[in-house]
Amino acid sequence: MFKTRLLSGILLVAAALLTIISGGYVLFFTLLCISLIGMQELNSAMKVRDGGFNSLEIAGYAGAILYYAAVLVDFEKYGTMAILASLVILMFVYVFSYPKYNANQIMASFFGVAYVAVMLSFIYLTRNLPQGKFLVWLIFLCSWGCDTCAYCVGVLIGKHKMAPVLSPKKSVEGAVGGVVGAALLGVAYAAATGGIMTEYAIICAVGALISMIGDLAASAVKRNQGIKDYGKLIPGHGGILDRFDSVIFTAPVIYFLAKMVFGV
Repeated sequence: MFKTRLLSGILLVAAALLTIISGGYVLFFTLLCISLIGMQELNSAMKVRDGGFNSLEIAGYAGAILYYAAVLVDFEKYGTMAILASLVILMFVYVFSYPKYNANQIMASFFGVAYVAVMLSFIYLTRNLPQGKFLVWLIFLCSWGCDTCAYCVGVLIGKHKMAPVLSPKKSVEGAVGGVVGAALLGVAYAAATGGIMTEYAIICAVGALISMIGDLAASAVKRNQGIKDYGKLIPGHGGILDRFDSVIFTAPVIYFLAKMVFGV
């Protein structure tokens, strides 16, 4: 299992390097595909789909594609409009196929658009900022870096449970180690790229805190739905949402922090 997880992790990092360095349409369509797969995983977990594709699920995908089209054209002008339009599309399916779907399925489907497609799109939006080719990596330093540092510190000195019911293996000491580790990674990254160490450290520390919320939120959904993993797409890691649960939360935080701190 460890070898499988390690190999999958290496391939994930290689894919991330390739797509993010490339940017542009390569990154855009990669994120769109990842978003659609992630939405499919969430739809299965939340019982939006039962067996094959249905009209509600297709409406959710259409909403996500519409949103990504708005991002490609002009996020500032059309992003919010596209999110609202996706809700209208879902409600259209709801009322004209009534009583095929219930309100919980509609809310879960719209949640999939916002939680997966919208949140992940901020990787692309961050990459497109001035100096975005450097700033975008802060998303992964915060999320994956925090996760690794928190695990190591937790294994070594973790004693006090952070969320004993939701995630018994996570400790307060591990969480502190994750935040500090992410901040130190930010300092090292700033030194390597010519960034401002203090600002990078603060951004990474805040992003690390948010990434832990993302991780725990994904765990909460899985526990509510009685599943261990969202999928089996990535050997040793689970599904897209299992690997990107913290990135989903961190991406928009880094985007807005970068705009605030650097005025971009």
